[in-house]
Amino acid sequence: MERLRALRGLFACVGCMPRRTRRRERGRVESPVLASAVTLLLQRLQDQEGDRAQAYCELEHVLCEDDSRPPCGVVNRLLAEVSQDLTAAQGVMDSVRTAASNVLVALARTHFSLVMAELQGHLKATQEMSKEFVLVTLSKLFSSYAPQCISFMWLTLAGLRSVVGQVRSGRTLRIACAVVKQWLEGVKVHLCSGKQCPWPVMEKEQIYEKLYQLFCSVLSNWQDCKEEKDKQAVLEAVASMMAVLLQEELHRKHIWEQILWLVHQYQEVQDTCRGTKSLTIFLEALEGAQSVIPEDKFLAITRVVFYQLSDDTKQHSEADRAELTHCILLQARICPEETVLFLQSQLGGQRKDSCVAALGLLGALARSDEPAITEKLPQIVEAVQCLCSDPRTKVRRAILHFMKDLLNADAWSCSAWDVVGHIFNEFSCTTGRRAAGDVSAQEAQEEGALQELCMDILGSLDVSVRGMTKLLWPRLLLYVVPAEYTGMLIPVSRCIRALAERGDLTVQEIEELDPHFVSSMFQGPLLTPHILLARLLVVAGSPVAGSELQAAALLLMQNLHSRIHRAVGAMWAAEIPVLLQCLKGKDESFMDSTEWEHRLLKFLRESLDTMEDEAWTKALSCELSRQLSSSPSSSGEKSFLYKALGTVLGACKEVLYVQEKLLQHLEGANAEEPSEAQGMISLVSHAAESNFHIVLDTLTMFASRLCKGRNSRISRRKKMELNSTRAHATRSALILAHGSLALQASKEQLLARLEGDIVGNILLLYSCSCRDLQNKLALVQSITDFSSAFHAVGGSAFFNPFLKSKLLEILMDLLKKYYLGTRVSPVPLKVVLALEQLSKLKPSLGSKDMCEMLTLCCKNIVMHPSARMMLKIKKLQQAAQYLQLQQTSLKALGRLMAVLLETGTTRGFFENIVHVLQKSMTSDNMWERKRALQTCSQLLAACEELQGGDACKHFGSLVGFLAPLTCDPMPTSRQLAATCLSSLLRIQAKAANRVIKLGDIGSLCEGLNDSSTIAQLRTLSKIARMVCRNFPLEQTVDFMMAIEDTFRKGRGMRVRAAGKWMITLLLMYGKDIHWDAALIVYILRSCMSSMKQSTFMPFLCQAMVILTRCHAEVTIDNFFRLLEPTDSETWRRIREFYLREWRREKNEKKR
Repeated sequence: MERLRALRGLFACVGCMPRRTRRRERGRVESPVLASAVTLLLQRLQDQEGDRAQAYCELEHVLCEDDSRPPCGVVNRLLAEVSQDLTAAQGVMDSVRTAASNVLVALARTHFSLVMAELQGHLKATQEMSKEFVLVTLSKLFSSYAPQCISFMWLTLAGLRSVVGQVRSGRTLRIACAVVKQWLEGVKVHLCSGKQCPWPVMEKEQIYEKLYQLFCSVLSNWQDCKEEKDKQAVLEAVASMMAVLLQEELHRKHIWEQILWLVHQYQEVQDTCRGTKSLTIFLEALEGAQSVIPEDKFLAITRVVFYQLSDDTKQHSEADRAELTHCILLQARICPEETVLFLQSQLGGQRKDSCVAALGLLGALARSDEPAITEKLPQIVEAVQCLCSDPRTKVRRAILHFMKDLLNADAWSCSAWDVVGHIFNEFSCTTGRRAAGDVSAQEAQEEGALQELCMDILGSLDVSVRGMTKLLWPRLLLYVVPAEYTGMLIPVSRCIRALAERGDLTVQEIEELDPHFVSSMFQGPLLTPHILLARLLVVAGSPVAGSELQAAALLLMQNLHSRIHRAVGAMWAAEIPVLLQCLKGKDESFMDSTEWEHRLLKFLRESLDTMEDEAWTKALSCELSRQLSSSPSSSGEKSFLYKALGTVLGACKEVLYVQEKLLQHLEGANAEEPSEAQGMISLVSHAAESNFHIVLDTLTMFASRLCKGRNSRISRRKKMELNSTRAHATRSALILAHGSLALQASKEQLLARLEGDIVGNILLLYSCSCRDLQNKLALVQSITDFSSAFHAVGGSAFFNPFLKSKLLEILMDLLKKYYLGTRVSPVPLKVVLALEQLSKLKPSLGSKDMCEMLTLCCKNIVMHPSARMMLKIKKLQQAAQYLQLQQTSLKALGRLMAVLLETGTTRGFFENIVHVLQKSMTSDNMWERKRALQTCSQLLAACEELQGGDACKHFGSLVGFLAPLTCDPMPTSRQLAATCLSSLLRIQAKAANRVIKLGDIGSLCEGLNDSSTIAQLRTLSKIARMVCRNFPLEQTVDFMMAIEDTFRKGRGMRVRAAGKWMITLLLMYGKDIHWDAALIVYILRSCMSSMKQSTFMPFLCQAMVILTRCHAEVTIDNFFRLLEPTDSETWRRIREFYLREWRREKNEKKR
C-alpha cells in the first residue's frame, strides 16, 4: 500500500496526473459491496479455481457496473495478480491475457494512475517477460482515456524505446508500432490543433526529445526487418514519428536525411495502399508545417509514388489508385511548380504507361481546383496538346480523359486549343478505323470504347462552367452536318438544348463572337439553314440510326428552329414532341420504320406549307439533290433522301424546275441497283402527291426517250445504250413507278389519265424491254397497282375492254411460260395477285377467259410442283422459303376464285372450278391433293360468305371427292377434307334454312389426327353419318360417280374410306333410292372392271347385298343381262352366286 501511495505521489509531482482527475478520484466513495465482490473473484484467481478467463470477465463486469472505488489494498492485490497473467512468458492462453487486459482497462476508470504506473513499470522491465499484452493494454487505454494518457506521453515514449531495444520481429513489434502510431496521433492533435496544450514548454521539449530518441532507436533496430508485415508496421510508425518531429525545427534536418530511407522502405513493401497511406501521413504533416523540403528529397518521393502508379505490372485496385493519386495531389499542393514540371517531363517519354499515368494525374490536378494549379493549366494544356498525334490507343484514351477533367474544371484554359474539335476528330478517326475493317476484334473493341468516351465527354459537359458557352457555341454546329460525326448528335443535342435553356443561343451573344466565324456558320458554304435541316431530316429518318439518335436530331431541329426558318417555331414546338413520343414507343399507332418515315415526311410537308417560301423550298430541294447525288448506293440514308426530295418537289410550284430535278435523278440513277430502282419509284410517287400531272408528263417524256429507237433510225452507240442492261433496268423501274403513281392519284386524275398515259406508257416500256424476270415482275406488279387503284376510286366506271383483254393475254402468256416443271417461282404468285385485281374491274371477264385463267392458275399452283420435285425441294436450304411462297400462292388463288365467284355473270362457273380441282383431289401426289383441298376450302368459305347456291347443286359430287380424303396419309389433308365437308353442310343448311343434324363436324376433327388407323376410321364413320343425315338423295348418283375415281385409282386407306362412306349412305338410304338402284349397280359393275385394289372387294359385296335386299328385282334384272368382255372375274362370280340363290329361292316357293 505504501509503495502505491509513493508512486501516486511521484506522478503528481511530475505533473502526470491532471487536477480534475485527482479531484474526481477523491470524489469517489469506497463501497464495501464492490470490495467484497472484487475480493471474492480475486480469491478465486489466487486459488486457481475455475476458468480464469471467465473470472476476469466477471471481474471486468463488476468494475464497470459499480461507480464506487475499490479499496487500495484490493487494487494492489488485483494489479499483482493481473500482471502475472499479463506478462507471463508462457503457460497462459491468449484468451486469459485478453480478459486480464480488459480488467486493467476497467480498473483504470477509478485508478488510472495506478494502472498506468503498473504498465510503465512492465515496459521498462529488463527481466524476461511477455510485453505483447502490455502494449495491447496501452492501446486500449488510449482508445478509452486519451486525455489522461497525454499526460504520460514522455514516460510512454521512454518505455516504448525500451521495448524497441528488446524486440526484433514478430507480433510484439507490430503491436508496438501500432501503439506508437496511435499515441502519436494524439500528440499531433494536441500540438497542431487550436486546443490548449497540457504540457509546459520544457515538458514539450522533453516529449520531442524522447520521441526523437525513439525514432533513432527504431531506425537502428528495426530498419532491417525481413517479414512483410513487420516492414509495413515499421514504415507506418516511422512515418507517424516523422510527421510529429516535423513540427519541431530542431530535428527537421535529420528528418530530411531519413526521407530516402522512408522512400526505400516504401518500395520494399508489397501492400502499396498501406505504404502510400504512410507517405500521405508524412506529406500532410509537411504541408501543415509549412517547411521547405529539399528538392531532391521531394522528387525522390514523387518518383517512387509515380512509379507505383504507372507500373502496369502491378494490378492496383481502385482504392490503391485513389490513394496514390491523393499522394501526388498533396505533393502538388506543397510544391506545385516541381510537381507539374515532373509530370510534364513524363509526357515526352517513350514509356506508354508513364505517359498515361501522367495524363491521368494532370487531369486530377485540373479537377482539384487548387489556385496554384489553376494558374498553371494553360501551361499543362500546351504540354498535352503536343501528344494529340500519338497513335497509341491508351494514350489517346488518356488524353480524352484529361480533356474531360479539364472541361469540367475550367473551360477558359482551353482557349488556345480546340478541345471540342479534337474530341470530334478522335470520334471520326475511330469510326474510320472500324469501318476500314483492317483491325482485330480487340482493336475494334478498343476503338468502340474510344467512341463511347468521346460521346460521354461531350454529353457530360456542364454548360454552366466558366467559358463553356464561348467554347461550344456556335462551334458545335460545325459537326452537325458531316456524316462522320453523326454518332455525336446525341451529346451535341444535349449541349445545345442546355445552352438554349440557359438563353445562351440569343442573337446578341452570338453577334459578340468572331463575325467571320458566325458568317461561315450561317451564310457561307459551310453551313446554311437548308444544309442543317437536310442533314437533321436524314438522320431522323435513317432506319439504321436508332431511336435515340433520331430523337437527338429532332431535338436539334426544335432548339435551332430560329436558325432554320423564322416561320416554323410554333408549328415545330407542337409537332416535334409528338414525333418524340412516337420514338419512345408510347404511341400505339407507331408500328414500324415505314410508318415512322410517313410521319416524318408528313411533318416535312407541313413545315414547307407553313413556311410558304418558294425560294427556300427550292434551295432545300437543291441541297437534298446534292446529298442524294453524292451518297453511295450502299448508304442506308439514300432511300430516305429520295423520299424527302420527292416530298419537297411535291411542294414546289414551278413546273420546269420540278421536271428538271426529276429528270436529273431519273437519268442519273443506276436502276441495276435494287436500292436505286426503289429510290426512283419513291421519288416519283412522293412528288406526285401534289404535282401528279407534272410528274406523269415527265415520266412520259422520259419513257419516250428510252423507247425512241424502236421505230426510228439512231446511231449504233445510242442503240447500244438503249439496249444495255442499265437501260432495261431503268425501264423496269419506270414500269413500277407508273403503278406507284396510280396509287397516289385522285379519282379525277386516275380516270383522266390511266388508260391513255399510265397503261400506255407501261405497255410501251414493256414492249421495248428484254422480257427478263425482273421486267416481267415489274409489269405484273404495275398491273396489280393500277388495277387496285382504279378499283378503289373507279366506282361504277368501266375499264377499257380492249386494254383489259390485252393485259389478260400478257398475264396468261406468263403463266403458260412458267408452267415448265421448274421449281417454285414468284411469277405465278405475282400473276395471280394481278389477275385478282384485274378481275375486279368492270366489265367482268367472259366464261371462256375465266375457265382458261383458272385452269392455268391451278396448273401452276395446285398441280405444280410434282411429288419428285417436292422431295428435292425439302432437301434444299431454301425449303422453308419455297414452302412459304407456295402457301402464299395458294391463298392468293383462293382470293382470286372468290373474286371470280363474286364478279362472274355466267352460271356454271362453280362447276368449272370443281371440274378443275377434281383431277388434283384424286391425284396420287399427296402434296397435290393437299393443295387442292386447301384451294377447295377457300372456295367453299367464299361461297359460304357470298351465300351462293351453286355449291348445293354439287353437294353429292363434292362429298364423293372429299370423303376418301378424310383418311388421307397427310394429317393436314384429313383436316382440310373435314373442313370442306363442314362448310358444305353449313352452305346447304343456310340454303335450305334448316339446322344441321347431329351437330358440327369441327368437334370431330381432333380424332382425324390420331395415329391409330382404327381411331381414324371410327371418327370417319361419325363424320359420314353426320353428312349422310343431311344428304340430298337426288344427288346419290353424283356421289357414286365421284367416288368411283377413288375405287378405280385410289390406294390403301383412301379406298377403305370411300367404301365406308358408300356403305354408310346405302345403309341409311338403301330403300329410298329405288329409281337410282339400277344406275348404282351399273357404276359398281364398271368399278369392278378397272379396280386395282382388292381392298374394295368386301365393300362391293356388302353394297350388292344391301341393294339386293332393298331392290331385288332391279338387281336380279341387272344380273340377267349378258356379260360384257370388260366384266371382271369377280363380277362374274358375284353374278353367278346371286342368280343361283335367286333360282333356289324360286324353286322353294313353287314347292
